[in-house]
Amino acid sequence: MNRWQAKDREYIWHPCSQMKDYESFPPIVIERGEGVYLYDLEGNSYLDAVSSWWVNLFGHSNSRLNAALQKQAASLEHAIFVNFSHKPAIELAERLVKLLPEGLTKVFFADNGSAAVEVALKLSFQYHQQTGNWQKTKFLTLTNAYHGETLAALAMGDLDLYSKIYKPLLLETHKVTGPDCYRCPYGETRDSCQAPCFEKMEAAVARHHQELCGIIVEPLIQGAAGMKIYPSVYLKKLRNLCNQYQIHFIADEIAVGFGRTGEMFACEHAEVTPDLICLSKGITAGYLPLSVVATTEEIYQAFYADYNELKAFMHSHSYTGNPLACAVANESLNIFAEEAVLEKNRAKAAFLTEMVRELTHDHPYIGEYRQQGMVGALELVSNKATKEGFEWQKRVGYQIYRRALAKGLLLRPLGNVIYFMPPYVITETELEFLVKGALAAINEYFGC
Repeated sequence: MNRWQAKDREYIWHPCSQMKDYESFPPIVIERGEGVYLYDLEGNSYLDAVSSWWVNLFGHSNSRLNAALQKQAASLEHAIFVNFSHKPAIELAERLVKLLPEGLTKVFFADNGSAAVEVALKLSFQYHQQTGNWQKTKFLTLTNAYHGETLAALAMGDLDLYSKIYKPLLLETHKVTGPDCYRCPYGETRDSCQAPCFEKMEAAVARHHQELCGIIVEPLIQGAAGMKIYPSVYLKKLRNLCNQYQIHFIADEIAVGFGRTGEMFACEHAEVTPDLICLSKGITAGYLPLSVVATTEEIYQAFYADYNELKAFMHSHSYTGNPLACAVANESLNIFAEEAVLEKNRAKAAFLTEMVRELTHDHPYIGEYRQQGMVGALELVSNKATKEGFEWQKRVGYQIYRRALAKGLLLRPLGNVIYFMPPYVITETELEFLVKGALAAINEYFGC
């Protein structure tokens, strides 16, 4: 352990970590980043296969984003966003409205993904209170969902690892069994089914629609649940159901927005417009915290009134609409527009699919490889016939993670799921290194 690791252990409490693990496996102190690689103090390189928690789109220390940040810092670093505005935020809001599914016309700024979810929930609730639907006070969400770690966001989720201990503090929500295409109880496959599992959603909404403000989902991919991918027809049916019962469709695209799924936004695959969409993570390509909630004119107008009617949305963050973050986000959108990012991603995604399936199709412990755009996931099982996973206490993913680091590869497994979500600048050669390195770590653990 070097002196920086020792100081880290002395002073820092890391997220999503059992700090006792750091006694035998101290944190790797990163000194710099370049492209898809991170470099530690000793000069060891690690291919960032998870985009540093799903945020990095165009590589570390990207020259274009660096220049945009430096330029903005020279003129305005921050300004209060009440009764004041600035060009980077105005430009970003305008550009997002033009890119988002048609009908989303207003942008509310926040500073992280959980905050965006909180904003969307509050907007939905307050809208119904101000339009005479006072009985609509609850939300519905899917099992295995993850929507963030502030209290209201946790209440929308369904992963005990994050929320179980806090249940006495959480809002009461309705939960519906979500899609599980790998272990489909209907015997269907995600590539051809018409989402018969949606019948559970229909039944729950029929029972509870009078009290439902909104339904919040992660479109196409339930991320923290293990990159569970489901078909876009589910979103089409959800849009129609929400229309039928005057319920808001809230799309949490914090992880899947900005090109991850093959389209700019995941809802585009289903050709639907949600009532509220939450965006963060990749919005600044991994540079600075920023999030937005985009919504419709109808929702906006429910808050637009004389001051003494007390209909304003009284929600704020100190760093709302931060100019540095907005400037970087604008340059990120420039890169999308000028460098044919989505087209290049589709070619890389196809290459990744072909390579992984060729190398893993007969692996004794890989139950399924699933992929949507630039997100791929290997689900590890103890029995391929029964699709039985490994007990969580074995920490199979964590053991593979440690072995991958020794091979120069940064993975961040989700239980028994090893996933790939690399920066978009990754090359085919680097993709090959990623896949072969992950497979080598898996085989080393299992002794294959």
